[in-house]
Amino acid sequence: MEAVFQGFKAVGGLTIGITPGYDKKEANEHADIVIPTGLGLARNVLVVKSAEVVVALPGEAGTLSEIAYCLQFGIPVISLKSWDIPGVIKAETVEEAVNKVRELLKA
Repeated sequence: MEAVFQGFKAVGGLTIGITPGYDKKEANEHADIVIPTGLGLARNVLVVKSAEVVVALPGEAGTLSEIAYCLQFGIPVISLKSWDIPGVIKAETVEEAVNKVRELLKA
């Protein structure tokens, strides 16, 4: 996530970190706003429900749970070389993922 935050900040974006613990210091140094939840992995529901579109990067079980929440809540999810699951939109490059996000936000 640190690289994602760096990318957003490089183009003037605002970054928000929703952390699993209570300590704001859990967030990386590029988070502008930190929301400590104390919810552990349950915070993934907050991450997903605060989004209009989710881009899933390669990850493990936490990423898989976020994808599942997206599918359950009807939130579009783009897999950027991540999990291959029915209902998930696939993207092979960052540019392709960004274009798909833009298309979905216009719809």
